[in-house]
Amino acid sequence: MTFLTLSQPFLRNKQEDLDYQDLQGIWRISGKIGNIRIISGFYTRIDQVFIVWGIICAGIFITAQYLPISWTTQAILWTTFTAIGTATMIAFTWLWVSVERLRWLIYAWVALMLGGVLLTDLGIFLGWGQVLMRLCPLWLGLSAIGYVITAWAVRSRTFLITAAIHLFGILLLSYCGGKQFLATGLIMGMSLLLLAELQWEMRPPINYDVLTPEQKEFNRQQHLLRQLT
Repeated sequence: MTFLTLSQPFLRNKQEDLDYQDLQGIWRISGKIGNIRIISGFYTRIDQVFIVWGIICAGIFITAQYLPISWTTQAILWTTFTAIGTATMIAFTWLWVSVERLRWLIYAWVALMLGGVLLTDLGIFLGWGQVLMRLCPLWLGLSAIGYVITAWAVRSRTFLITAAIHLFGILLLSYCGGKQFLATGLIMGMSLLLLAELQWEMRPPINYDVLTPEQKEFNRQQHLLRQLT
C-alpha cells in the first residue's frame, strides 16, 4: 500500500453516501428563512471532534492573548479543557477507530496532548522560562506531529498538508510580534474547523472485522455509490 491516496482530491465537498461507522452519532443541521435554505449540512463524530478541538484551541490561545488571567489560572483552565477534549475525542471516535483498526492513532493523540499539557504545566508552576517562551511553537509542533501520524494512518495528503501549515506557522511566529498566541489559536482552530466542514481523503475501505455481515454489505454498497459520484 502506498503512503498517500492520490486518486482523490485532498479536499472536496462532503459525500452523502457514508459508511455505517460514519453514520453513528451524526449531526444533521438545516435552517430556512421562508423557502430559502440558509444552512444545511451534517457532521460525523469525527467532524464533531474537530469542532470541539477547534473551539478549545482557539479559546485557549485567544484567552491567553487578550484576557488578563494569571498563568496559574490559565494552566488550570488549559488542563481542564484539554482533558475534556481528550475524553470527548475518545468517546466520539472509539467506534470509528475500532472499525478502521486505528485505535493506536487515538493513543498517539492522547499521548501528544497530555504530554503537551504536562510540559506546559511544569513550565508554568516551576517557572521554566524556556518553556513559557516557546508555548506557541511547542503546541504547533505537537499538532504537526499528530497530523503527520494521522496522514500515515489514513494515507491522506490532507493531514500532511495540515501538518505543513502548522510547521510553517512556527516559522511565521517571529513575524507576529506580540500576537503569537492569537496566530497560534487561529492556525490550530481554523485548520480543525476546515477539516470538519469538508471531505478529506483517506485510504480505500478495509475488511472491517468488528462489523456484522449486514453492516459490511451496507458499507460495500455505500462505497460503490461514492465511486459513481
